[in-house]
Amino acid sequence: MIPQLYIASNGLGLWYSDDCGDTLIRMGSRAGMYSGAQIWALAADPSDPNIVLLGTNYGLYRLDRRSKQLEHLPSPMDDRFKITALAFSPKNPDIIVAGTQYAALYRSEDHGRTWRQLDAAVVEICSNRAQSRFTQIVFDPTDPRLGWAGVELDGVWRTTDGGIVWRKTMAGLASEDIHGLAVTNDGKRRVFATTDRGLHSSDDDGASWELQSLDSPSNYTRAIAPSPGGGLFLTNGDGPPGSWGRLYRSSGAAKQWTRVTLPGSVESTMWSVAAHPADPKLLFAAAALGQIYRSVDAGENWTALKRRLGEIRHILWLPS
Repeated sequence: MIPQLYIASNGLGLWYSDDCGDTLIRMGSRAGMYSGAQIWALAADPSDPNIVLLGTNYGLYRLDRRSKQLEHLPSPMDDRFKITALAFSPKNPDIIVAGTQYAALYRSEDHGRTWRQLDAAVVEICSNRAQSRFTQIVFDPTDPRLGWAGVELDGVWRTTDGGIVWRKTMAGLASEDIHGLAVTNDGKRRVFATTDRGLHSSDDDGASWELQSLDSPSNYTRAIAPSPGGGLFLTNGDGPPGSWGRLYRSSGAAKQWTRVTLPGSVESTMWSVAAHPADPKLLFAAAALGQIYRSVDAGENWTALKRRLGEIRHILWLPS
């Protein structure tokens, strides 16, 4: 197995690596998408390991990993500001849900060929409506009826019918500024939501939330990612993009978090984590302003990659 790392950047297009990040290659405009695109979301197709979907400021794109070519998939989302979140249903890959900025939800039931906008009336809190966007969509891997979508700045939206109807849930959230989501199930389902005011957890499928403490100078949390080897990883910093960052890990019920030692100085908020069950020991993490780290021992030790990019929005690794 040769891992392939994909990095979505804000204004520098899509990058990839065939050597675990030691060498990063930018996909040029001849690959089918302008190399200066803003890429906000990556989603691997569970029915075809060769395909990755990209949410961009130019609409929806499909990456053919073998040919290294990108194809634009026309959709009504082309009329939005950008596509910022993507998720496949875990039991039926023909069902895809996408979130945009300006904040709206769309659903496809034919593997992305056609789309319809869903009735999720996000409240535009900001005077500039372009600031409201869906940040992440996750489905429960064991019960595809359950899913959650986070919005900057309109809380968590929940579905109990596989992504057809979505309703806002806010009880217990200290902030409506939702950054990341995760769901775990080790005998009991637990849902997590990260915000500008800290990490929240829910033991009732998102009906209510509880703020968790974090030993950090800042409550700003960004990504939370279950590790295939057990536990979770959490990114932290002092805001977007921030001037420093931290990575935390937790095991078991994720009630206590331990700071992970990263080499050197992290110069912006830690932003993204990438894991894959094909190799539970291989992990990547990235800071907002381009620093990238790699672990080959399930997060015990980390190496700083020599290449630094611009603003990173999402990272993903897949087996070849």
